[in-house]
Amino acid sequence: MKKFKFKIRGNTFDTTVKKVENNTIEMEVNGTAYTVEIETLQAVSKTPKLVRTRVKNKPGEGVIEKKPAIGSIVIAPLPGTIFKINVKVGDEIKAGDVLLIMEAMKMENNIMAEKSGTVKSINIKEGDAVLQDAKLIELQ
Repeated sequence: MKKFKFKIRGNTFDTTVKKVENNTIEMEVNGTAYTVEIETLQAVSKTPKLVRTRVKNKPGEGVIEKKPAIGSIVIAPLPGTIFKINVKVGDEIKAGDVLLIMEAMKMENNIMAEKSGTVKSINIKEGDAVLQDAKLIELQ
């Protein structure tokens, strides 16, 4: 129940709103009960409504492209630290073998051989910090 005072043409009216349902109000004006119908009911939201448009990705945005091997060189796919090297110079490897483990973004990532060959040189050692696209291992 809400109480209001209205002043119309100099006359004061004590009003009590008892019930509001859809577009009908049951109220009491100076002790007399009335049912009042509202022509248009405007609902005012107390909390603003946040409206956002859907984010549209630009072409190629949000997609990680796998770079093809440059000749027979294994490159770092992202910046990180060399955690463990699983091969030595002269080792025979097959496509899919894990050559080294690299820690990046607090995760261990397996760096695998894309093709078979022999390890020609290793350009890094365990504990080295490398940047993206750094040359890690050369194959023959």
